[in-house]
Amino acid sequence: QVQLVESGGGLVQAGGSVRLSCAASGSIFSINYMGWYRQAPGKQRELVARINSGGSTNYADSVRGRFTISRDNVKNTVYLQMNSLEPEDTAAYYCKADVYTRELGAWLDYWGQGTQVTVSS
Repeated sequence: QVQLVESGGGLVQAGGSVRLSCAASGSIFSINYMGWYRQAPGKQRELVARINSGGSTNYADSVRGRFTISRDNVKNTVYLQMNSLEPEDTAAYYCKADVYTRELGAWLDYWGQGTQVTVSS
C-alpha cells in the first residue's frame, strides 16, 4: 500500500506564491515520475509539471517560467513552487507518483487526495 499526502494549498492573492509538498510513503521499492496535476471546476484534470528520478522535468505551457517542480528522492517527496500566481491557476492540485512495489511486482500510479489553491484577483 502506498499513500501520497499533499500539503501547502490555500488562498493567495494574484502575484503571490505558494509551495506545495507531496510525500509518498508505504511499500515503495522505487518511484519513477512524480508530478502535479490540477483540476478546475468544470474542466478536465491536466498535467501541471512532472519530474523523474533523474531530475528531468516537463511543464505545461501555461505555467512554464512561473512554477518549479523539484523532488527529494531520499524523502520520496515532490515539491511545486508556484510564483506569479494568476486567478486562472485556481484549482484542486493533485500529486501523482509512478511507484514500483515489491508486493505487486508492478508499476502503478498513485494519487494524493488533492489540495485546493485559490488565487484571488
